[in-house]
Formats: sequence, C-alpha cells, structure tokens
Amino acid sequence: MYSLTGDTMYRDKAYSLAKKLLPAFDTPTGIPYALVTLNGGRDGGKNYGWASSGSSILSEFGTLHLEFTYLSDITGDPIFRDKVYTIRKAMKDADKSKGLYFNYFHPRHGKFTQNHVSMGALGDSFYEYLLKSYIQTGDIDAREMYDEAMDALEKNGLIRYSKSGLVYFAEMKYDRIESKMDHLACFAGGLLALGAHTDTKKDSRSSRHMKIAHGITNTCHESYIRTQTRLGPESFRFSDAMEARALRQNEKYYILRPEVIESYFVLWRLTGDPKYREWGWDAAQAIQKHCKAGEKGGYSGLRNVYSTQPQQDDVQQSFFLAETLKYLYLLFSSNDLIDLSQWVFNTEAHPLPVKATNPFYRPFKPSQ
Repeated sequence: MYSLTGDTMYRDKAYSLAKKLLPAFDTPTGIPYALVTLNGGRDGGKNYGWASSGSSILSEFGTLHLEFTYLSDITGDPIFRDKVYTIRKAMKDADKSKGLYFNYFHPRHGKFTQNHVSMGALGDSFYEYLLKSYIQTGDIDAREMYDEAMDALEKNGLIRYSKSGLVYFAEMKYDRIESKMDHLACFAGGLLALGAHTDTKKDSRSSRHMKIAHGITNTCHESYIRTQTRLGPESFRFSDAMEARALRQNEKYYILRPEVIESYFVLWRLTGDPKYREWGWDAAQAIQKHCKAGEKGGYSGLRNVYSTQPQQDDVQQSFFLAETLKYLYLLFSSNDLIDLSQWVFNTEAHPLPVKATNPFYRPFKPSQ
C-alpha cells in the first residue's frame, strides 16, 4: 500500500510490526522460528511441535526476502535485509543431498531434516522468492540459486510425465517418488514461465522451462475440468489407472485456492494466448455456480469437487479476496494494469515495485 499511495502511515506500520518479529530470528543459524509473541521477544520463539523435531519450514522462512528487502530500502534500516541475507547464506551453504532443498531445516543444528521435497505445501514459495528476488532487485545470487534448484528438481525426476503426456510436479519422500501434485504447486506454471521470460541467456533451459510451464498449467486445468464441478481438488494423483484426479477423500475438497488462476494470469500476460482467459472464465463461472453462499452471502469452499451436488464448507478463505479474485480481475484487465515489467507479486498476490523500473519504489531518503 505504501508504494501505491505514498502514504507513510503504511510504511511506518510495516516497520513497527516487522521490528516485533525480529526475536524470531534469534537462533544460532539465523533461521527464524515459525512462532513469536509480539511482546518484545520476552517469550522467545518456537516452532510447531509437528514440524520434524522442532524444525523450521522451508516455505515459511524462505518467504520473507521480498518484503524485508523492500522494507529496508524504504526505511533506511538495514536490519531486515541482513536477516533475509543470513537465511539466504544458510540455504546456499547447507549440505543439500542431490542438490535438493528439503522442506524442513533445523534452526539450531543448521541441517535439513526429514527427506521430503515438494513444490507444493511446505516448499512452494521458497522457490518463488528466489526468482522474484531477482526480478525485484536484480539479485544475481538468487537467480543462480533458482536455476540450480530447478535443475535439481528436473535431474531427480520430480518433473514427470503421465502416460498420456500430462506434465506434473511429483513429491519425493526418502528418495521415493510419490506421483501426487498439490493444487498449491499449480503456481509453478506461472513461476517457470516468469523464469523463462526473465532469463537473459535465452538458452535451451529457458525454452524448455517455458514448454514445461505451459504443460504444468494445462495439467492443472485438466484437474479442474475432470471434476463434476469444474473446480480442482486439493491434490491429485497419477498412475496407470488414472490421471490428474484425487484418490483419497481428504484430497477432494476445494477451498477457493488461487494457484491455477494465478498461472492462467501469468501465462496470458506473457503469451497472449486466449485459451488462458477462456480457462479462467470457465473457473469463474464454476465458482459462481457452486461456491456462492446464497444471494447475500460470500463464497464458500466445497467438500467434494466430484459430487454432482457439492456441499459447501461454510468458510471463505482470506486468500480468495487477496489472490483468487485479484488474479481473475487482472486476467481480464489490460496489460498495463500492474505491468509485470514494473511490479512483482509476493506470494499472497500483493504487488511490490521492481526497483530498477518502477518510480513507485520510493526508496528512503535521509530527509525522511
């Protein structure tokens, strides 16, 4: 909001809140805890009890760089940038089996724990922020880490093809491939497309990644149109007997997630292919038909997307407004509204200005 309006109230509130979060970083490695009380750090920080022997989660501590770097630039206080660069160094220097980033990292021992790799839950936005840090500030180190991470995922067989040729991101648990893809991982179509588009080398890798981006987005679209509601499940699987379909009951729900529409939006902006608008409109109509909670109500998730009479779950997630509807709106807007050459979206679809091209970056000046 500060970049869009120039109102210093937003900058000052962000600065005040971020300072209250700093005790979470008081660990031997600088990798922050997941939880901290906003009382000046008197209670310290801690991690979730279920998170692999007290580990921190890759997609949480890896999803701070855009905001903290920008906050240092607009306040003149380097502490936030220092914190995220400490995280960056820890990740770069850590021992990575086969070049892969596991989903859990212990903040005291400085090692990855539990051999689990995912482009979906627990991993997703770490990779997103490597690329977007490069887009935001020209961070070459981040770009190199992103390219190396994608290479490792490819080399270790996590980008796979179904029997009919559908492309998907699998998961790896203890060196075993699980042919399951989360709805959360559907953002990767847009991610790979952005990566290819911003790759100055324009070599075989960028062309290959753009092809995979189209394939991933198509697979996620298939996960939608193969249901009775034309909305996608929370996760879907692949085998000789089925493709892009949820198998278990606890995978069949839809909670108004944005990732598929996010990739439609990015691919539309980068390619101009009208099918992405058509797919987005199909999803918008399905949301209106099945998720609208009465004439005067909001929108609800669904318990089973494969049901001909789906039951609503009576919950409107916050990301539905922040992301799903925003990406739908932008999908059908002109390309100069939040131009991707001047803005980069954080993982919750809030636009941040690109430092080199956007006059709304508003860096701190000593007179302020």
